[in-house]
Amino acid sequence: MEFADVCLITENVVVLTKFYEAILQTVAEGNDIHAEIETIGTGLAIYSKKAAGTDMGFDFSKHWGIGNFTLGFNVYDVDMEYERLKIMGVEFLTPPTTYPWGARSMHFRDPDGNIICFRSRPIVGDHHSIFN
Repeated sequence: MEFADVCLITENVVVLTKFYEAILQTVAEGNDIHAEIETIGTGLAIYSKKAAGTDMGFDFSKHWGIGNFTLGFNVYDVDMEYERLKIMGVEFLTPPTTYPWGARSMHFRDPDGNIICFRSRPIVGDHHSIFN
């Protein structure tokens, strides 16, 4: 089994897609109904709530989760990303913070309110952050 993607259901695919293209510094494939972003590890899909309801035959608003998840992305340098995203006007839930388990992370929300975590982790015996 392969974990393929996380799909965000939204009222505005275009706005959410542009946001993720900007923060992830990539280009999505798709349109105003469904878009996909390839990342290392897994993909991110963004799907129109109205189209999803029509295509799948049920009202997604009756099946929303309780919102207790975070989309996590490993980055090379969380402090550098913090400065880049500040310039974009991103509002942060937490600034870059080093946690007891070794990750240095920051948290912010996308335009729909989903929580995003950018994190970097040090190599054991090294003080530089890298993907791992």
